[in-house]
Amino acid sequence: MTVHHPPNPPLLNVFEDSSDLVDGVAAFVVKAQKEALDRKGRFTIALSGGSLPKTLSGLINHQGVKWDKWSVLSTLAAACSAYLVSRHVFYVDERVVPLDDSDSNHKSCDDVLFSKVPIPHDQIRTINPEFLDDLDELSDDYEKQLIREFAQKDSARFPVFDLILLGIGPDGHTGSLFPNHELLQEADRWVAWIEDSPKPPLKRITLTYPVINHAVRVAFVATGEGKQDILQVALDQPELGLPASRVKPLYPGQLYWFVDEAAALKVAYPRTPPKL
Repeated sequence: MTVHHPPNPPLLNVFEDSSDLVDGVAAFVVKAQKEALDRKGRFTIALSGGSLPKTLSGLINHQGVKWDKWSVLSTLAAACSAYLVSRHVFYVDERVVPLDDSDSNHKSCDDVLFSKVPIPHDQIRTINPEFLDDLDELSDDYEKQLIREFAQKDSARFPVFDLILLGIGPDGHTGSLFPNHELLQEADRWVAWIEDSPKPPLKRITLTYPVINHAVRVAFVATGEGKQDILQVALDQPELGLPASRVKPLYPGQLYWFVDEAAALKVAYPRTPPKL
């Protein structure tokens, strides 16, 4: 008889300021990396774009990071072999623009993080610029890459990342999953496209909830006074169904929040006690 466990409750980590948060996120990522490498010899991580890359600066000079063991994904795709170490960087949610465009998540992550660490650029897998005018082909190309890297003869229903790092927008969106959009109900595709984003640019591709919620760990990172109201809704009123509130990793997966005091000011949700 199969026992169905409810999702674990989120763990809220609050830091005094953004500097402490940067150090805390770096330590968290390195711990997740170590546990994954000890368990299976590889580490798969998915990254969002936007302001998130800037909060990962603590990783740049961190001695514990094993960059050659990373399979990185930003908010757009994903990849690491289920059995072999794959050294490719993907994006879990990407804007459908040229790779050198200021709106590109790849450019954002490369400028802030990847260009400053020893991950060879030929290991960074981007969207295929040839498909910028064909959203079906573009999203299919990424999904095929996910399937090739994670699935062994269709043995995996969905990829299982060791860690997915997300941001939250002022409307509660995460990745390119926006309020009241039909993609919130997507239950089958691994990668989906959107051509009517309420936030420009209009065209994007994104990982779907089934992929996000199959991760071992998912963590939101949010800082600043501008996030106070939306964090209060996301954490204290999850029943309202904001896109960020729909991130609920399947048991035994765990959801974490990493925020600073400025962002957490209005949140009543209990904080995770600091470890002594």
